[in-house]
Amino acid sequence: MELTTDIIQQQITKLTYDNQAIINGKKTAAASGETFETISPIDGKVLTKVASCDQVDVDKAVKIARDTFQKGTWAQQSPQERKKVLLKLADLIAQHHLELAVLETLDMGKPINDSFNGDIAGAVETVRYYAEAIDKIYDDIAPTESNILGMITREPCGVVACIVPWNFPFYLACSRVVPALAMGNSVIVKPAEQSPLTAIKFGELALAAGVPAGAIQVLPGFGETAGQALGMHMDVDVVSFTGSTEVGKLLLHYSSQSNMKRVWLECGGKSPNIVMADCNIEKAIEQSAYGVFKNSGQICCAPTRLIADRKIKDQLIEGIIGVSKHYQPSDPLNPTTKMGTIVDKNQLDKVLSYIEKGRKEGAQLALGGERKHADSGGYYVEPTVFDKVKNNMVIAQEEIFGPVLSVISFDDFDTAIKIANDTSYGLAAGIWTNDLNKAHKAARALRAGVVSINSVSRGNDTVTFGGYKQSGIGRLGSLRSFDIYSEVKTTWIELQ
Repeated sequence: MELTTDIIQQQITKLTYDNQAIINGKKTAAASGETFETISPIDGKVLTKVASCDQVDVDKAVKIARDTFQKGTWAQQSPQERKKVLLKLADLIAQHHLELAVLETLDMGKPINDSFNGDIAGAVETVRYYAEAIDKIYDDIAPTESNILGMITREPCGVVACIVPWNFPFYLACSRVVPALAMGNSVIVKPAEQSPLTAIKFGELALAAGVPAGAIQVLPGFGETAGQALGMHMDVDVVSFTGSTEVGKLLLHYSSQSNMKRVWLECGGKSPNIVMADCNIEKAIEQSAYGVFKNSGQICCAPTRLIADRKIKDQLIEGIIGVSKHYQPSDPLNPTTKMGTIVDKNQLDKVLSYIEKGRKEGAQLALGGERKHADSGGYYVEPTVFDKVKNNMVIAQEEIFGPVLSVISFDDFDTAIKIANDTSYGLAAGIWTNDLNKAHKAARALRAGVVSINSVSRGNDTVTFGGYKQSGIGRLGSLRSFDIYSEVKTTWIELQ
């Protein structure tokens, strides 16, 4: 389908905002009756009021999830049966493609073209990938003595809480929840309060596809209520979380204070992007701008530290400033828009405060730095580039999660690697060079879970993703996603 303004507006007129929790297969208000407003960052207007779940709702949902797991309603279905259901889910997502894309853009502010051709299209493929993979996961027989049979088998963990972020709400819900479901777990989804609407729709579609009521539930609410209750719950076996390092640490604390549940984390990043003088400079400029301005910079692995060879630093900045004209913030519902909004007012204020910190620290503002379209009521920030940044500055060390690039100079390869690794994060890193020796040395030396050579961080369902240091614990993507949602059991049989 080719997106046009008319098609998008027609879909908007047909939209309904599902705004309740989904518990035991039923749409329901929070037990307290409390709601919170979900506001479109496009114009600052309220889209709807969403159920605000808390401890009572979590207790109810966890009990239902546990009962469902124990009964085997989903867990004991064969992999082939679960596969059929999840493939039907993928088909239903595809049928609701435009509706989901428009809902995502209204709720989160990303360009409709990105929502439609990126996030929702990618989610369909992700669901199909994990659906098709589950009946291809084999158990093992250990090489033992002839009278011993050592079986190593996988089993679902039980009750899994997936706490998903606001920057790619639907896609990341699918990529976290579906492998957990495919393994046979009962899953509770807690969407970010900034963007809950497509996660609620995901729950509805999963039920329509045939996932049992207790195996998929959705609890919108705040991190300090619903999120904390899930993290502290004695009957939740696994928490899968994508979000800030600060909240990731809280979840580790909750685990230690409760039942030592497994906590798998994909957290923040401050990714270095090393550009050597011997690379394809035009491509490096184009990709560097894309990496930091896409999704308004609200990407955990965005290459927000441009570590530039001093000989070409000015050329890189000039080129990125030129490319930035394609990323001027504009109406996300326009199919030609490449950069939309910041997700909400709090994040807008955070981004602007970091820009002000950069000025005060002595970095030189080479581009942007201002809020745009304030009269619309929306939350827009223009592409921003700081030159003359030192790596110990706040803007070079802390995750801003906005379209802000810090440019740091270097004179030799070893210094570039040292600067790149001088951060508490380790999610992604990259280097641009035509020197194969330098490329391989950098890939080994960079302390990051994903290293890109002559590109910005990319990926698909067939590769793993996750970070070193304070960027997370564990790896998602590829068949390794099943590792975090399964127990490994050894059965030792001595033959008589």
